[in-house]
Amino acid sequence: MRAEGTVEGVRRANLSRVLRLVHEAGPLSRAALTDATGLNRSTVGALVGDLAAAGLVHESAPDLQRRVGRPSPNVSASPRVVAIAINPEVDALTVAAVALDRSVLVRERIEVEALVSTHRVARMVAECVDRWREGPLSECDVVAAGVAVPGLVRAEDGLVRRAPHLDWTDAPLRDQIADATGLPTAIDNDATLGALAESLYGAARDVRDLVYVNGGASGIGGGLVIGGHLVRGAGGYAGELGQNRPGIANPADRRSQAQGTVEDEVSRARLLSVTRLLSADEPTLEAAIRASSSVEVDAEVDRQRRILSTALANAVNVLNPSVIVLGGFLATLLDQDPAGLVEAVQEQTMGRNADELEIRAAALGPDRLLVGAAEIAFEPLLVDPLRADMVSAAAPWSPGGSAA
Repeated sequence: MRAEGTVEGVRRANLSRVLRLVHEAGPLSRAALTDATGLNRSTVGALVGDLAAAGLVHESAPDLQRRVGRPSPNVSASPRVVAIAINPEVDALTVAAVALDRSVLVRERIEVEALVSTHRVARMVAECVDRWREGPLSECDVVAAGVAVPGLVRAEDGLVRRAPHLDWTDAPLRDQIADATGLPTAIDNDATLGALAESLYGAARDVRDLVYVNGGASGIGGGLVIGGHLVRGAGGYAGELGQNRPGIANPADRRSQAQGTVEDEVSRARLLSVTRLLSADEPTLEAAIRASSSVEVDAEVDRQRRILSTALANAVNVLNPSVIVLGGFLATLLDQDPAGLVEAVQEQTMGRNADELEIRAAALGPDRLLVGAAEIAFEPLLVDPLRADMVSAAAPWSPGGSAA
């Protein structure tokens, strides 16, 4: 008999449903969990008890002012169960600790002056984790790691086939980080994880057909959600929108002598150059563009918006999404004139494809890739909450912030 058909299999599936609900939706009362799962009150109570005993959720007193009748305790995912989220880029390595309740407990951006090897990235991550375990994560259970990589990641084994801006080819980064930290590690393309995070918790929550486009130091990547499903493609490489070659209507708009891809022309590096910044994180670059009165900055922003609009129109013609989400420096380009960018895209699409199209800035800000990385790190635990290799013997969390 298959495990799913056994009593234990059904129990584990129900534990997964309850844990995923409080992880994705936030704190819910037992009554709300009963409504959402269709299970009876006593079964939900038993499941919550099992999850609480494993340290995965905790219960708090009900809000007596908001409910008539018998009060129902609120159930929350534990802030002490933590995944390490990792995003290597050409100019920095960002590492964060993201809790099961989706709070970011600690975040560190380590700037680098030259490209670093995957071995060095793994060592830097391990150093962060070791230091945090002695400090801000001393009372936490670190269960896994997730990596958002700006490059092609092979789905079947997590091999980084090619990250051109980082100069990585066939790099086993997932296994290197797992070896260095001792943590189960998951890995995927950064834009794919941005699409996952924004569709679950951000600007495209509950949107079934969306295109996510990420602009970072390593270029432009894309993620796709079609019919409510994250699309990875046959090998895991779907969504490389930055490698498209859009037509450039005005020859004066062309800057690159290279291949003429989107990311050759729509470039964070070019924005840094015109704002006279050597390096900057996303909020700093955005602030510099907003504060600038330079004609050169305005001209570069307008030029990049024109080329971006053509690339987005091509995606709309092929995929017919209802929403496009722009992250990173692309969100800054959008914010200069949101309605104008939508109009420019609509002018280049066929028929009715973009009549109701919305283009939104990523809502999760600079944490979007880290949230996506944490999500794939937590996935095995969400599927099987009591799996022995991810649940520690730590005492359950108590609201006072220490073991009960």
